[in-house]
Amino acid sequence: MGTYAAFLVLVLLVAGERLAELVVARRNSVWSRLRGGREYGRGHYPAMIALHTGLLLGCVVEPWAADRPFIPLLGWTMLALAVAAQALRWWCIAALGPRWNTRVVVVPDLPLVTTGPYRWPWLGHPNYLAVVLEGLALPLVHTAWTTALCFTALNLALLTVRVRCEERALAAGRTVRMSGAVR
Repeated sequence: MGTYAAFLVLVLLVAGERLAELVVARRNSVWSRLRGGREYGRGHYPAMIALHTGLLLGCVVEPWAADRPFIPLLGWTMLALAVAAQALRWWCIAALGPRWNTRVVVVPDLPLVTTGPYRWPWLGHPNYLAVVLEGLALPLVHTAWTTALCFTALNLALLTVRVRCEERALAAGRTVRMSGAVR
């Protein structure tokens, strides 16, 4: 199997992983809504879906269309980083349990998670660190540097919106908890 074919298999595996995330997210959405969970930031969600789909498409198209080579030192290093990003993502999913979601859904009266990678407050948003690492590393496995740069720039802009939304949502959940408001 050539390097592009092997890379295509890798991208398809990541796409499968993304589908698994959506199954988990859907299950967790039901769990959250049954407990009074409220969704925030619906407006940016379609852009996030489009951006992540574009990442996978760029990974497939750029190496083929631009005849990008596999550079072993870069490729193997980026593969290790992409795998580490996946491990971090699933550690986040495990730590958050049914609270993890691809959407911003906050269930009132639940304390913040302080286990797993969330035990280190200086890390902030470890799941988004995994997204940033993957978005940079996955395309570079097969030297798709245009995809890596474009995704990273657009993702940082989107994450600015997303993190602000999440911080406001978490603050609102704490306000509901502190005020004793009826849900």
